[in-house]
Amino acid sequence: MTMLRSVITGTGSFIPSIKVHNSDFLSKRFFDEKQQPITTAPEVIVRKFQQITGIEERRYAEPEQNASDLGTAAAREAIIDSGIDPETIDQIIVAHNYGDVLSGTNQSDTVPSLAARIKTKLGIQNPSCIAYDILFGCPGWIQGVIQADLFCRAGAASRCLIIGTETLSRVIDPHDRDSMIFADGAGACILEYKETGHNGPGILSTAARSDSFHESEYINFGKSNDPNEASGNSFIKMKGRKVYEYALKHVPEAMKLCLDKSGQPITELKKIFIHQANEKMDEAIIKAFYELYHQPEPEHIMPMSIHWLGNSSVATVPTLLDLVLRNQVENHSIHPGDLIMFASVGAGMNINAVCYRY
Repeated sequence: MTMLRSVITGTGSFIPSIKVHNSDFLSKRFFDEKQQPITTAPEVIVRKFQQITGIEERRYAEPEQNASDLGTAAAREAIIDSGIDPETIDQIIVAHNYGDVLSGTNQSDTVPSLAARIKTKLGIQNPSCIAYDILFGCPGWIQGVIQADLFCRAGAASRCLIIGTETLSRVIDPHDRDSMIFADGAGACILEYKETGHNGPGILSTAARSDSFHESEYINFGKSNDPNEASGNSFIKMKGRKVYEYALKHVPEAMKLCLDKSGQPITELKKIFIHQANEKMDEAIIKAFYELYHQPEPEHIMPMSIHWLGNSSVATVPTLLDLVLRNQVENHSIHPGDLIMFASVGAGMNINAVCYRY
C-alpha cells in the first residue's frame, strides 16, 4: 500500500566560527530587571548559569555575516544533500525573529524578506518559487515544516525549503544575565511530497498551540537592564521563571497530543529533537512527557547541542537534526524506520510538535 507523505530528503546547517566561552562573561557588569546592580561575584553567576542551562560556550556570526547569509549556507547544504535542482523548489519558508541585524547595531531589517534575500543568494530565478518569512518565536522552523506539509497536502506545493536562521548575539543586552543563553546559527531541510509505503518515511502528525493572553510578554523586546544605557535601543528580554513554568506545563501536553494523533505507541519513539533552550528545562519536559504515559524515560532519547552551541532559537532543532544525521553527536543516530519527534516552545507563547517516521 502506497500513500503520499511529506518527506525530509535533505538537511543542512551552518555553525558560526566565533566561539564565546562562559569565561568571556566574567568581565561583564550585570543588572537585574529593576536596573539594580547584581552584587553576586561574576564567577558565581557564570557557574550557576552553566549548572542550570548546560551551556559552556556558544557561537556568534562573523561581523560581515547576517542571518540571511547563515540561512543561505545552511540551505545550500540541504539542497546538495537532497540532490534536487533548486529551480524546482516551490516554496522557501524562512523562520527567524529579528531579520538581518547589521553588526554593531540591533536594528531589524526585514524588507525585503529574508526568504527573498536567500532566494536571490541561491540564484533561484523561478518566479513560481514563492519565498516568505514566518515569525513564530523559537518554534518557527518546526512551524515552517508544519506549514509546508499543509501546502503539500493541499496540492499547492510538492517541494519546499524550510530554513531557521538567527543572529541573536546582536540583540542581546550585555548587562542582562540572560545574554549568556543566546547564540547564532542556521539550519535547513528540503521537504518533498512523495509516494511512500504505509510504514515508510514522512510526517505522521503535527500539533501546535498559541497562548497569547497573559503569556504574550514572557519573551519580548525591552529596555536594557543598565540604568545608564542612553541609546534608546531595545534588547531581547525573557521572564525565565515564567517561561520555565509555562513550558513544563504545556509542552508535554502538546507532545502527547502529537504522538496520540500519529497512532504510534510511545515505546516506538527513538529520538526527541527538542528546542535547545535550557538543559534542565528540556530534561524536565521529557521526564514529564513520559510520565503522561506512565513510562520511564529511555536512555539517549534526547540529543543535545546546547552545551557548545547555546540557544540559537529557530536554528536549534534543524541544526541538531543535521548534526545527528551526519553522526556528529555522540551516542545518537537515526536509522530507517525510526519514529522521531520535533518539539519546541518560544515567544508568543507558542508550542509545536511533529511526529516523523525516518
